[in-house]
Amino acid sequence: MPEKVRRILHFHFGKEGGAERFFVNFANEATRQGWAQKFIIRPGRLWHHEIAALGEVYCSHNRFDWGALPLRMHLRKLYRSWQPDVVMAWAPRAARLLPAGAAARKIVRLGDFPTHLRYFKNADVIVGNHPGIVERVRGLGWNRESAVISNFVKQIDPKPVNRALYSTPQDAFLLVGGGRFVPRKGLDLLIRAVAAIPDLWLWLVGDGPEQAELQLLAHQFGVTDRIRFLGWQVEAIHYFAAADVFCMPSRHEPLGNILLEAWQARVPVISTLSEGPRWFANDSRDALLIEIDDLPALVASIQRLRHSPDLAQTLIAGGAERLKTFFSPSVVINSYASIFGFERAS
Repeated sequence: MPEKVRRILHFHFGKEGGAERFFVNFANEATRQGWAQKFIIRPGRLWHHEIAALGEVYCSHNRFDWGALPLRMHLRKLYRSWQPDVVMAWAPRAARLLPAGAAARKIVRLGDFPTHLRYFKNADVIVGNHPGIVERVRGLGWNRESAVISNFVKQIDPKPVNRALYSTPQDAFLLVGGGRFVPRKGLDLLIRAVAAIPDLWLWLVGDGPEQAELQLLAHQFGVTDRIRFLGWQVEAIHYFAAADVFCMPSRHEPLGNILLEAWQARVPVISTLSEGPRWFANDSRDALLIEIDDLPALVASIQRLRHSPDLAQTLIAGGAERLKTFFSPSVVINSYASIFGFERAS
């Protein structure tokens, strides 16, 4: 008899960012493993078309008042007709949709530290992408199964974007950062670094509610001529590959997918000691690590890399090795296969 096709139903109500990049990467890898998938997401996501190529997509605003009725009716029909083996919620609020008593394996995947457990009553397993997340849920009283499984980045050959497209000199020393423009990402620190280093250029990849404030800060420091706001890019890795240095200056970062992408882009990395890098990065081996909001240390690290090509190459090689041994698709997908109760991935 032919092997049964394994089926995964996903709930993901995120917007655009590193977590969503990983979700799309995971879904593509799951398809390569021969697992069938269906998706419940918010409407209007930029990555909708990427997962639509992998399985049926149902769009919902994930409301839990009377507006949730069409979604709940759709789910009841889906459970009866499709009978998923795994139902996977990709954030705490989405976990409220996990079915009670269904035969499927019910999993909550967390990329940040929860403050309570009340959404998880129907879950069988909580997966955190950082050991501190699992420690947190245990501390909150979770006594069912849990696991730490981290992320991987899309396997892609980075091709540096031509700097001339953004009126940036080819010989400029270029710093690149990005993500959602919100205070926790600390991107204002990069603008302050440009103000402190007269010939440093900066590309910021992403967007978000703090963009106007960041642009105003650049204007106040008189550095708008050396800063480019590039917007949200589907394949940000090519922009990272154009950099001389990448920096993730986050004040709070449970993991840091964007740092993994910079390693994939083979660029030397500077990062603050936020939660994720404090766990997985190694100072002076695969990244230069600085304290949060330490502008003098950031400026010194940029200048150190600028004047030490050997150190830059050490960090590039170390980042590539860390990706291979700790964040590879095979390591991550096999860990999920084990949690799902599926055969090990190929």
